[in-house]
Amino acid sequence: MTAGERRFAARLEDKLDDDYVCWYDVPVGPSYRHPDFVVLHPNRGILVLEVKDWKPETLAEIDRDRVVLNTGRGRVVEANPLRQARDYAMEIQRLLQSDPALLHPPGHRREGKLVMPWGFGVVLTGVTRNQFEQMELDAFIGAASVICRDEMTEGVDGEAFQKRLWDMFMMPFPCQLTLPQIDRVRWHLFPQLRIQQQGQLLPPMTPEPQPAPVEIPDIIRVMDLQQEQLARSLGEGHRVIHGVAGSGKTMILGYRCVELARTLHMPVLVLCFNKTLASRLEHLMVSHGVHDRVAVRHFHGWCAEQLKTYGVPLPPPQESAERYVALLVEAVVAAVEARAIPRAQYGAVLIDEGHDFAPEWLQLVTQMVDPETNSLLLLYDDAQTLYGNGGRRKFSFASVGIQARGRTTILRLNYRNTLEVLSVAKAFAEEVLTPQETDDDHVPVIPPESAGRRGPMPEVWRARSIWGEADLIAQRIGEALANGANPNDFAVLCHSNRLANLVGNQLQKRGLPVLVATDQRRRELFNGQPAVKVMTMHSSKGLEFDSVFIPGICEMASLDTDADRRQQQVRLLYVAMTRALRQLEISHHGDGPVVEQIRRVVDSVSQRLAA
Repeated sequence: MTAGERRFAARLEDKLDDDYVCWYDVPVGPSYRHPDFVVLHPNRGILVLEVKDWKPETLAEIDRDRVVLNTGRGRVVEANPLRQARDYAMEIQRLLQSDPALLHPPGHRREGKLVMPWGFGVVLTGVTRNQFEQMELDAFIGAASVICRDEMTEGVDGEAFQKRLWDMFMMPFPCQLTLPQIDRVRWHLFPQLRIQQQGQLLPPMTPEPQPAPVEIPDIIRVMDLQQEQLARSLGEGHRVIHGVAGSGKTMILGYRCVELARTLHMPVLVLCFNKTLASRLEHLMVSHGVHDRVAVRHFHGWCAEQLKTYGVPLPPPQESAERYVALLVEAVVAAVEARAIPRAQYGAVLIDEGHDFAPEWLQLVTQMVDPETNSLLLLYDDAQTLYGNGGRRKFSFASVGIQARGRTTILRLNYRNTLEVLSVAKAFAEEVLTPQETDDDHVPVIPPESAGRRGPMPEVWRARSIWGEADLIAQRIGEALANGANPNDFAVLCHSNRLANLVGNQLQKRGLPVLVATDQRRRELFNGQPAVKVMTMHSSKGLEFDSVFIPGICEMASLDTDADRRQQQVRLLYVAMTRALRQLEISHHGDGPVVEQIRRVVDSVSQRLAA
């Protein structure tokens, strides 16, 4: 910001009430225009402001279209800021007017026109009102369309300051925007905030000179204001986001990837533990045209790639995969220490599923960030830890080189799940979600809070055998597909690869389009024709589906085993349950502690929500 823009932003923050929303210098609409400030109020409408730090002595000439300035570089010609603000405002008005949900309905005296007023104006941070009048600037910038230097001082009355803003409307009238209407405004103004369909983190970000018409959905989903503010404000340095399941962590990571790809000259690295999630993120980067600048890898795949790229021998085959990947990491760490693999390879590193990263992995990855950008983003949720010894993180971020003290954000709201699904998942996983003392980084363990979206209660049902469970799942999915559902909206999450293959085969025999997420096919999971996804619970991390089926829970080991084993199973089922956007169905063909606990939880939640 310029000095004048900073002063004006401070006045907006000080003098406006909490129900105002203000954006500074963000790309607006499909053409990515950049007005200085956009101000939205549910009872007032939308206002575009251009801010100029001109002083009286710098103004040489002015007319309705242009301004000539005397600067240290000589005479400079700029657009008249009022004309500039008007053009931005008219583009916004045309954009919003394309949405019937933002127009007055038939029969209203303003039928077919926007439900909110709109306006535009200029802020002259270096010109007083007296100077403005003496210079007769009102002939080219209307007196009611400007805020002058002495009208935006720290001591100015808040009501007087607001009146200056709303006098800029040419045709004011009473309005009362609802929250869904405000979200629709944001959906139109900022395409990068859209969540259009299951799993689609971001729309393409490439501006078009003449944007093609966009089909406006009846139900829109956008980042909430906290998510938007966080995504936009992530600056340089190390930053940590501790977000509960369904809080939009991966969506924010996707937004950040695209922004970094547009601004950095060095490549961007995205790492996660889960191969399936890495495949999904990689597919999205391809769809947004930034895959040549953003490398998405699962951590051990990246380690192997580093050894191959720099000619360092891979470790010899081992009897266990666990031992092999441990040696793989050790080989990369040793090669970095010996400078056989260079440090600072990436302009930015972003880590999803950070809760599953061992401390030595994080210590290795932090060395890959270019010191000049020093851009590192870590996202995690201890409640979803599925690997290692599980449970609470036993090391501080500072101990592994992540300097994020004071730059940690907590996201508490779950937007993915309905209240019914989240309530069941929370009640089942209560022992791992109980708030605990803060860790060395002063970040507490927190349970998720529901955003309030409602849906059907999760179901628990029994069949005679696992094949019977698969047949019932096939029947329910088949009926939904016959009624127009998309196969991509369904996932079957299993506790083992054996069960995933068994169920997948049964669904295929029933004629359903199915893709089983084996190691060889994980990269194909989101390519090709629509298909019902069958995968392990571990592989489902970071993903979401409209309807989720969890079969064979009676086959899971008893929850009465040792504490670490029990908590791992609780986390695993919690992750699986919270993949469901709307419908969750859990099935079994036998009895056991897991079945008893889930049935007890579902009955209890159902009674509580019905009360």
